[in-house]
Amino acid sequence: MKSTTIEKSVNVEPLAIRAWSEGRIIFIELTDGRIIGFPANRFRILKNATNEQLKEVTLRLDGYALRWESLDEDITVPGIVAGNFQLPL
Repeated sequence: MKSTTIEKSVNVEPLAIRAWSEGRIIFIELTDGRIIGFPANRFRILKNATNEQLKEVTLRLDGYALRWESLDEDITVPGIVAGNFQLPL
């Protein structure tokens, strides 16, 4: 008797386990091991932030979003991974 296995594809949104800035670049480390960096200048509020303000990045919603409390700015991790930036290069 033969058996057939059907694998179901499960889409899991990427989540961050760490976030930091180096100069004007924001980095996130994802649960799958990838590290992604993007220029702060790709977002309106971050573009005008100081380097010290950029260093204040924290993770929110179990790694679903980045938060800068002093700037009142939130950016979703899936949006970053998808390349959904506010401003052109």
